[in-house]
Amino acid sequence: MFKVVQNGINRLDIEMSGKLNAEEMRIALDELVSKSKNIENGKMLYDVIDFHLPSLGAIAIEFSRLPSMFGLLKKFSRAAVLTDKAWLKKVSEFEGALFPGLEIKAFSRDQKGEAEAWLRM
Repeated sequence: MFKVVQNGINRLDIEMSGKLNAEEMRIALDELVSKSKNIENGKMLYDVIDFHLPSLGAIAIEFSRLPSMFGLLKKFSRAAVLTDKAWLKKVSEFEGALFPGLEIKAFSRDQKGEAEAWLRM
């Protein structure tokens, strides 16, 4: 499951659990692009509830949309990732170093308040 909820003018809350197949990835990316359309200097709260690697078809969909995803990421300045997996925290923060202008910070899932406070800074 991949759910995108607009939380105010410039914030998206994204919830992910389970394994995404190609069709679910297509729908999720379309929803992400649609709900990001008017965002500037946005914030994202990404809650990874139960992570599973996406299917190969889903990964292919994601790679096919990389150019539009790079454009979408420029709309955001901060992303907080909630996860209890140590390796996902490290990967998330490493990704932040790859995208100039986007700061990504990982938090444990029980630190949602701290993540929200960091996004408001």
